[in-house]
Amino acid sequence: MKKSIQEETGQTDRLAKGSTSRRRLLKGLFAALLAGDTMVNSLFCHAENGLSSPVRTNILRPPGAVPEEIFPAKCIRCGRCVEVCPYEAIVPRDIRNGIYAGTPLIDVTKIPCYLCMKCVEVCPTGTLSRISQTETRMGLAVIDKHSCVTWNQELALCRTCYNVCPFKEKAIKLDQLRPVVIEEYCTGCGLCTHGCPITRKDGNKAINIEPIYAFKPVKW
Repeated sequence: MKKSIQEETGQTDRLAKGSTSRRRLLKGLFAALLAGDTMVNSLFCHAENGLSSPVRTNILRPPGAVPEEIFPAKCIRCGRCVEVCPYEAIVPRDIRNGIYAGTPLIDVTKIPCYLCMKCVEVCPTGTLSRISQTETRMGLAVIDKHSCVTWNQELALCRTCYNVCPFKEKAIKLDQLRPVVIEEYCTGCGLCTHGCPITRKDGNKAINIEPIYAFKPVKW
């Protein structure tokens, strides 16, 4: 039986629509592949091929962290430290950090570490060692005496860093009303940095936490 002109026209229209849909799908997939490749290249280039540690001034690992040399291999990205932190201070890194993606960091300028030590208790791999508050060495507080108003202005009486320090008179003392960090007792928790009222042009504070312990060589 011969098909009517209407039936043939309808079949032709359906084939044309199907062909157009397939072309759109292929174009979309091709565009997505190109965009994905460009994005991945851009992200990894941004992180220097994804191999550079994101740890830097005021961007620190949680308490008890192993050195950066082995951190990305030892951490399984389980997220338990992130979940257990009651202050939401611990945040996992995104894909822009390459091999460090998913690993936990604390930006003490936003939320410091309050040394509750819950993260070290739940880490299943020992990437965060089970240490005490006083044993914690996330970094070392360093005072910029050019920015600190107590150091560069005779009449300024700011002592915020001293007041908020959980180990005042041990980790921070006052010398003629000027704050002085005692390296032996500083935990690097960042409470002083977070509380500091002075923000420099580069975004850092008058007192900052330097991750001096994070890059120590591993002793095998």
